[in-house]
Amino acid sequence: MKQLVLEISPPADPTFANFVTGRNREAVDALLNAARSASTSARVIYLWGFAGCGKTHLLRAFGLACGSALPENPARLCYVPVLGQQATHVLVDNVQSLDDAQQVSLFDAINQRALDPAATVVVTGNVAPRDLAVRPELSSRLGSGLVFALHPLNDAEKMQALDAHASSRGFCLRDDVVSYLLRHARRDMASLIGILDALDQYSLETGREITLPLLKQMAQPELLEGDGD
Repeated sequence: MKQLVLEISPPADPTFANFVTGRNREAVDALLNAARSASTSARVIYLWGFAGCGKTHLLRAFGLACGSALPENPARLCYVPVLGQQATHVLVDNVQSLDDAQQVSLFDAINQRALDPAATVVVTGNVAPRDLAVRPELSSRLGSGLVFALHPLNDAEKMQALDAHASSRGFCLRDDVVSYLLRHARRDMASLIGILDALDQYSLETGREITLPLLKQMAQPELLEGDGD
């Protein structure tokens, strides 16, 4: 039984290729251009939205596209080398959680890269720049570049994302399992992906195929909101 647990495939690294774009094509294209050091006047790219909309995925995908895998829990200010350049990009996740000293460091980093055509500052947050509870000068800088509100996926796009995640872990996801999750589970992608990972592990531990009965057997109140049928 323990050997089966050890054989679980780790989830795929977050990349632009395995991000379900939905209505976020403009944001993805801007990040891709910056990662390729394409000519752009924007030195700051700010992504914002609710938890589970893909902000951290895109931030980490940007780092990987630049040739640097970010740590699992990236530092508040993460410096990523620009391919073929001496400059470095700056990546910050959840800017709203920075303390005052970290906000000053980010403000300085943005100013230092203002005239560097190769370096980009990519920052994520939970609200638009003007609504951030940070230093006013930092809020102004974050709003001076490209600002993208990330749109959550609709159900069809969530099904596509869940299918892709299941494939990355080596199993096929049945339609009835996906439909049940979308009806009864928490709606954000982080929760849905977490349930799939737990279901995959439970399947391997029990030696049973991933089916709707297996999901219902595994399901706990903290995972699903209710079992209506």
